[in-house]
Amino acid sequence: MHIESVELKNYRNYEQLEAEFENKVNVIIGENAQGKTNVMESIYVLAMAKSHRTANDKELIRWDTDYAKIEGRVKKTNGSVPLQLVISKKGKRAKFNHIEQRKLSQYIGNMNVVMFAPEDLHLVKGSPQVRRRFIDMEIGQVSPIYLHDMSQYQKILQQRNHYLKQLQLKQQTNHTMLEILTEQFIQMGTKVIAKRFEFLHLLEQWAFPIHQGISRGLETLEIEYKPSVDVSEQQDLSRMIEVYNDKFMKVKNREIERGTTLFGPHRDDLQFNVNGRDVQTFGSQGQQRTTALSVKLAEIELIHKEIGEYPILLLDDVLSELDDYRQSHLLNTIQGKVQTFVTTTSVDGIEHATLKEAAAYRVQSGMMTRFQ
Repeated sequence: MHIESVELKNYRNYEQLEAEFENKVNVIIGENAQGKTNVMESIYVLAMAKSHRTANDKELIRWDTDYAKIEGRVKKTNGSVPLQLVISKKGKRAKFNHIEQRKLSQYIGNMNVVMFAPEDLHLVKGSPQVRRRFIDMEIGQVSPIYLHDMSQYQKILQQRNHYLKQLQLKQQTNHTMLEILTEQFIQMGTKVIAKRFEFLHLLEQWAFPIHQGISRGLETLEIEYKPSVDVSEQQDLSRMIEVYNDKFMKVKNREIERGTTLFGPHRDDLQFNVNGRDVQTFGSQGQQRTTALSVKLAEIELIHKEIGEYPILLLDDVLSELDDYRQSHLLNTIQGKVQTFVTTTSVDGIEHATLKEAAAYRVQSGMMTRFQ
């Protein structure tokens, strides 16, 4: 798939922007703080209905205006369709093929993107929250059911935490309600974990050979899910539910004392092992970067396998973070098969045929013009 055009209105520093793109590499060049990342972000937001840079949607709306609008046309094997997302202070409205979508979970997945930005290098060395967000965003693109289950889980978790707080403060004394919420919490939580196990197993299958290629056969990569409860990929849902129930009985009093939920998918983590050792703790910076790059390239292949189309690749200011060898490996991998957007302050020093043949745009003070 590829995105043919984007139109922005009142988005970040753009009052108005209309741009058409090529189904190859599109390079967006500009100095810092001119708006090149905003164009890249708008494509991501159009696909995912949320930003990779901020959790506050109001930041996406241009100063002194009431709403931001992103429109795009995405071309797939079966034709070209319009997408529209309007972000206002009241919330978000999404349309696919001119039809308003009742839920965002029904909208997400109509256009698939893989984003690789400098902060994605924190996927390996950052906090568990970064890795959980990565899992949720990526599974959500290929599985609307997961998005629904995750949304339900978050709601129940919120209710359960609220009730635990009331028990802690002695505003409630009835434990029956806690047990009802816990049963719902476990039902949804185990569904979420089962899907995460399945997804990471597939991701590892794609990442393993890619990582071996980048490391010239010297390293092997394993992706390990680290649940906060002693469950495993081999267990079926009924066994996971049993393990969760045992965990609840063990920590129930501690949860009431603290007024919060102490286990579940919201406390799980991922671990990347290179040659059997945790790369976050023991890996060099080069190994951490190779791991992050391998995982991102694996995502592209996994999405292609799941939906039959290659996603759009967004490389936000990341080429300058990679050495020549990793740059070349990345550009060779995507050449000719993935529509790619690259933001950079300059292409000087990047000697690769893919960039020499790219469509090039210059961004300055919220204006974008094509020059190649």
